[in-house]
Amino acid sequence: MKIYTKTGDSGTTSLVGGTRISKADLKIETYGTVDELNSWIGLVRDQAINESRKDILKEIQDRLFTIGSDLASEPEQVRRKKIPDLLDKDIELLEKQMDLMDAEIPPLRAFVLPGGHQSVSYTHVARTVCRRAERLSIRLSHEEEVNLLIIKYLNRLSDYLFVLSRKMTQELNSEEVAWKPRI
Repeated sequence: MKIYTKTGDSGTTSLVGGTRISKADLKIETYGTVDELNSWIGLVRDQAINESRKDILKEIQDRLFTIGSDLASEPEQVRRKKIPDLLDKDIELLEKQMDLMDAEIPPLRAFVLPGGHQSVSYTHVARTVCRRAERLSIRLSHEEEVNLLIIKYLNRLSDYLFVLSRKMTQELNSEEVAWKPRI
């Protein structure tokens, strides 16, 4: 089987279920952003500092594929076909991981400028892409039914990525730069 089908050359693509829609559709933009986020998580996972977190980051990538398959499906297909489920326990896992990291880093007293180390910067980019995926999912929910666990998971994942960036900053002995607004 070839990777190229030429069926998208006219600017349309198929949803799970067969309906063809414009590649510019909000639905495509939403799951495309989730796919972009998954790539950024892969880059974060590949950083040497995250060797001990590879399993959790792979789990997150798997959940993002679950979210993508849900978003790429026609709403009636989600109900009829067996596609992977997103569960409350997936969100709880992120919360537990944040609690463990939070216990080891100093309390946050100001906004933090993204950066300090290349690995930390990748994590901040992943966080901002996650926020975009969350916003797009919310917009899509105004047009069609979207599993609320998707929105909740993306919200929690962006929080997780922020805490992870702070934990990585600590582990790398990098400077966490507080934002000091000009007055």
